[in-house]
Amino acid sequence: MSKEKVAVLMGGRSLEREVSLTSGRRVSDALQERGYKVLALDVTADLVETLRAEKPDCCYIALHGKYGEDGTIQELLEFLGISYTGPGVVASALAWDKSVAKYLFVQGGVPTPSWITLTADAFKEMGAATALDLVPGELGGFPVAVKPSKQGSALGLAKVADAESLPEALLTALSYGEAAVIEKWVEGCELAVSVLDVEDGFQVLPPVEIQAKSGLFDFNAMYTAGETDYFVPARLEPDRAHIAVDLARKVHELLGCRDLSRVDMVMAEDGTVYVLECNTSPGMTETSLLPMAAEAAGLSFQDVVERLVRAALSRRP
Repeated sequence: MSKEKVAVLMGGRSLEREVSLTSGRRVSDALQERGYKVLALDVTADLVETLRAEKPDCCYIALHGKYGEDGTIQELLEFLGISYTGPGVVASALAWDKSVAKYLFVQGGVPTPSWITLTADAFKEMGAATALDLVPGELGGFPVAVKPSKQGSALGLAKVADAESLPEALLTALSYGEAAVIEKWVEGCELAVSVLDVEDGFQVLPPVEIQAKSGLFDFNAMYTAGETDYFVPARLEPDRAHIAVDLARKVHELLGCRDLSRVDMVMAEDGTVYVLECNTSPGMTETSLLPMAAEAAGLSFQDVVERLVRAALSRRP
């Protein structure tokens, strides 16, 4: 008996288009190997017409970045009555806005580095640039991280060592969107902890330790072979690994995620673990962190992808 028809949504017009196409092709191949009828769709203006004509049993969202992770595609699929993989509209929108997510972390008792959010409008309409001298006092000095509030793949991320470099870093971050986050830089061990929360059970995968050779895990370090070393499971004492796993589960639940998420953290030299952000459509490429962690837990890539599709199919209207 042939299996269900799955539309794999990839590409689109976000700045992470190429990464998304790589994820989408790999997901499509895995589903075909498991016997599903796969409709691989590069997201264009024809998407709705195609979905209405093809009537897939569910959609696998392999989109990254804007439109794929911010609730846009999720809301559209809800409207069309098509179930899909990954978190729903609200969780996607909350996680996509790093600043809003950090306010929720604080409310939920999740440690996160102190931060300031400044919008382009605050600069243009309210003179926020005249208050940048307050940043070191507010955040406990330099260095700080500057990044767009709504963007993925560490695009627009900078480590700023002094007050003179701050305006340029903010301009760069604001070129990616309407708000920038200035965050206390925490020196320590970078971790990514993935959660699979599908119909056959809740599973936090082994933490992945990230060591960027440049000292900054930005887009270049993420996607250039040899620029970053990964250790999975992370080289942590068991009690510290347990803290990271518990925090990932807590963030996943706090934001209302389902199916999967990847929570990015940093463990400071004193052992405190700080959550930086949560990704609701993590990469599925050969070098992506969630598949790496799944493999360490004994799950093949096909296993993961099929679990996500089965969860989406179980939610069919």
